[in-house]
Amino acid sequence: PKSGADKHQDEAPSKTKLCVKAAKEHNIPKDLNKVLENKVMETVLDLYYVKLSVVEMMCSGDADSEGIVAKSVSSHSDLIPGVYEGGLKIWECTFDLLEYFSEAEIQFANKTVLDLGCGAGLLGIAALRGKAERVHFQDYNSTVIDEITLPNVVANCIKQGSRMGSGKGRKASKPPSKRPKKTEGSPDVLNKCRFFSGEWSQVSQLLLSSNKSFSKYDIILTSETIYNPDYYSALHDTLAQLLDKNGRVYLASKVHYFGVGGGIYLFEKFIEKKNVLRTSIVKTIDQGLQRCIMEIAFKDSS
Repeated sequence: PKSGADKHQDEAPSKTKLCVKAAKEHNIPKDLNKVLENKVMETVLDLYYVKLSVVEMMCSGDADSEGIVAKSVSSHSDLIPGVYEGGLKIWECTFDLLEYFSEAEIQFANKTVLDLGCGAGLLGIAALRGKAERVHFQDYNSTVIDEITLPNVVANCIKQGSRMGSGKGRKASKPPSKRPKKTEGSPDVLNKCRFFSGEWSQVSQLLLSSNKSFSKYDIILTSETIYNPDYYSALHDTLAQLLDKNGRVYLASKVHYFGVGGGIYLFEKFIEKKNVLRTSIVKTIDQGLQRCIMEIAFKDSS
């Protein structure tokens, strides 16, 4: 997305101001039909997700509070640093990680999970299907949480037509787009979820200083979040602050992001220098641009 990022260089705040988008928690509305109003769903890997073109149509102009939909469309960019960080789009490494969950038989049952930089929230939804005890979703943009993540989680959790906890089919399916059926009350699965927007360090601060009891995460899932080296320090500190001492991070990324400069080996070196966490590349995908899945844990963890 170099051209888009370059185009907005003058508009973007200076580097020191990039990382101060305040954190907030998004409450799940009591009327779930409101969440799915005007949404058209598609499915991939047996998961429901909001059709983006319909969201773009509904949020044309400045209909979303941040104006990111219009900015992304008008600049033909999936990335405007410090303004919009790509959460409207489902990036390919998300599917690599979903596939890895099956291959490596990652166990989510009774675990506390954070989907960091969640976008569509498919990783967290997979954890919910795997009977996770608690799943929290975070994205930089509040619009992404309201218009994409929350509707996706609700659509996958509602009783009617829901296949939560069943079916391991990995074949992508594209049935005709459909509006979700009316929902009846709040399903139990949604009670396991919390939703946050804002920059990583701000969200960490919100969680750690919260009046609500907070226990650290057994598993943190994150996909395509290491494209910009300017964000490595905030990401590293967030992982170090929020991960349980014996927890695991599963991170999916391209080996290199042309135009923005980040990538898997650069982040690996950054972590090595900090000397707090350890990394291992658990899978490499060679089709197209080379991609990797990295497992991260504390150096002294069991």
